Amino acid sequence: MRHIRSRKHPVGRSISLMAMIAVAAPVAAFAQSAPPAPLEETVQTQSQDEDVGPQERRRDGRRDHRAERDRVEITGSAPYQANSEDRKATASIVDTPQTVQIINEELIRDQGATTLAEALRNSPGVGTFFLGENGTTSTGDAIFIRGSDASGSIFIDGIRDVASISRDTFNIQQIEVLKGAAGSDVGRGAATGAVNLITKRPTLLDAQSATLGIGEGDYLRGTADLNWRIGKTSGLRLNVLGQSAGVVGRDVIENKRWGIAPTYGIGIGQDTRLFVSYMHIDQDNIPDGGVYTIGMPGYTTPNPGVRDFLNSAPRANPENFYGTKDDRDLVETDTVGVIFEHDFSDDVSISNVSRWAETDQVYQLSSFTASAAQLLTPNPNDPNTWTLIRNINNKNVTNITLTNQTNLRANFATSFLTHSVSTGLEFIQEEQKNRAYTVTGAYPAMSVYHPNANVGGFSRVLSGAFTRGRTDTVGLYLNDTVQITPQFLATAGVRLDHYKTDFDSIAVTGVNTPFSVKDDLVSGKFGLAYKPTSDGSIYASYAVTKLPPGGANFTLTATTTAGVNNPNVDPQEAKTTEAGVKWNFFGSKLLVTGAVYRTQYSDTVVLDTDGTPYRTGEKSASGIEFGAVGQITPAWNITAGFTTTDSKVKGVAAVTADGSTDLNYTPSATASLWTTYVLANGITFGGGANYVGEMKRGTDGAVGTPKYVEAHTTIDGIVKYQINREMNVQLNVYNLLDEDYAASINKSGYRYTPGIPRSVRLTLNVGF
Repeated sequence: MRHIRSRKHPVGRSISLMAMIAVAAPVAAFAQSAPPAPLEETVQTQSQDEDVGPQERRRDGRRDHRAERDRVEITGSAPYQANSEDRKATASIVDTPQTVQIINEELIRDQGATTLAEALRNSPGVGTFFLGENGTTSTGDAIFIRGSDASGSIFIDGIRDVASISRDTFNIQQIEVLKGAAGSDVGRGAATGAVNLITKRPTLLDAQSATLGIGEGDYLRGTADLNWRIGKTSGLRLNVLGQSAGVVGRDVIENKRWGIAPTYGIGIGQDTRLFVSYMHIDQDNIPDGGVYTIGMPGYTTPNPGVRDFLNSAPRANPENFYGTKDDRDLVETDTVGVIFEHDFSDDVSISNVSRWAETDQVYQLSSFTASAAQLLTPNPNDPNTWTLIRNINNKNVTNITLTNQTNLRANFATSFLTHSVSTGLEFIQEEQKNRAYTVTGAYPAMSVYHPNANVGGFSRVLSGAFTRGRTDTVGLYLNDTVQITPQFLATAGVRLDHYKTDFDSIAVTGVNTPFSVKDDLVSGKFGLAYKPTSDGSIYASYAVTKLPPGGANFTLTATTTAGVNNPNVDPQEAKTTEAGVKWNFFGSKLLVTGAVYRTQYSDTVVLDTDGTPYRTGEKSASGIEFGAVGQITPAWNITAGFTTTDSKVKGVAAVTADGSTDLNYTPSATASLWTTYVLANGITFGGGANYVGEMKRGTDGAVGTPKYVEAHTTIDGIVKYQINREMNVQLNVYNLLDEDYAASINKSGYRYTPGIPRSVRLTLNVGF
């Protein structure tokens, strides 16, 4: 089995087969699935024969002086470190004056993380705690970073991906998390960061791997990662996925998907390279609207003095499904990409990326608000008679993105200064269309404690009404890291975005209510780093990011009302200051980081006396963050992080349900740890823990619902046995202590998502 260690152009890594050998055949027939990351690896460089390929280059155009034909055998444990693949980066992670975390394929594989949300548990301060508004539910990766909603700041290979869906990891090489204002890197975006998913590419190695897996909750998943060398400088990589799974501890809910992602590369390792890729993912899910919070800590009656018997009501079974047999989340995603790269020299390179992507989502979910009016208790002494009126969430959305990015990288000297420059031009067209339904009938009310999904009486058809939002952006940016002396580095960046958003609201009659906004956004950053030695840096930085009306959801509101999407409102401006230390140990095999940060912004809008909307007040998130990633010894791998977030709201109404000045969905502290150790007999064991502090939900008119989610800690474990060089068996145990906790809560507090109870998955990793 052959693998390459260098990340360069993604190699066919070893494969994780999650399954028992007894089910290998049926799973293979069902999935032909996706590629696991390389099984633990040590490099064995074979003798260079006449067919040895040229030196491989990194994606950013710089040479990597390891030979393309270096082979990797499955014998040891691969470190969890990785270099950034961001084309706009101008310095290594240790010299970048900002918190940057990379979650690589090895870590994703070892933890058995199959979705973006699962992988992001490794990044403290990043959470998926928000379940949605009132009776509606979040339909995808609802990500908060340091107290700010970053769901609209998710990128794939540096290109924004705004669809509200759950993203799979089968074609992902690594996940890069940028914390703090990142406007000069990504353009408009969230106040506190961005997430960039790096996809896999072909290499010049013949290396194939596959994965099959089974687990509790009817979990069945298969993947394959197949890389073929086609000629002296061309290769084809194919990643495929098949999954059918329920959710441990929950009834009815399903997550079914399949995907295919071929990429063809020409000129690999040469000065001129071309990559053409396609990805299709199809999801057929039964969504989860959560469980009623009755009986949970903090729950009280919605009718004080009238129905006080609800204060002592029993807790609803966390396995309950409150939806119907008609609930579905159907998603189809298609992406076509072309990447052209050319090296003029070792110091100058250019790249051009073109991508078209379309995501179609058809969604129906039955949920509830459990307000005083919708919670019926005809017999207070018999909880079996208590019912909830159902609310139906309907969604029919298409997102289409067309992007072209050109990036020029150059290393050069002026006088006594050495520059590393990344500059570029982007043309982005993003469109979102939301279609409305006409509904008839209604589902019957459901039991609070024994809900029945097998009901009917409701139907829907497209009404012909729809809304359409389109944002066109031209972005120009320049980033530069200047070496002033061997000990002092300065990093600066500026980005100018000219954007225009058009929003149409088309009624059934064809009447259009249009809105439009256009403006110029200037974002920037500046940082200084002092390097006492080549292994570390001490830094301080300041950065600004802006988010215009409609910038997160393509929606503009009426000019007579106040709101962040009012076209007459100035863009939100977020300012982040950060200072910290980054240090490499053990020959750069372990990176340790520490930082203090503060982000300030305002997204509250009020009307002036003359009816003009304006931003007011201030929201802030500040704290400390520590991290460590890499190897302590050749057999001992670790990734760990700890973050505190002191969030405050000034000059505006409270945004948390308990009336405090804290930001909602922002735990005061979070921590993550994952470590593995490889024994001489081929057995790997390890595990980790995740801690999430108490989290307060958003404020609204809900009465009697929990105002917070209690702190919790979960512990996971792994045991892996190396059968031979090309095969190992991996056992993952999740929530080892069977902690009972709420993973997320909706804004009103009527519903929460129960944490996954103790569960087991078995994985067979194979390379061939």
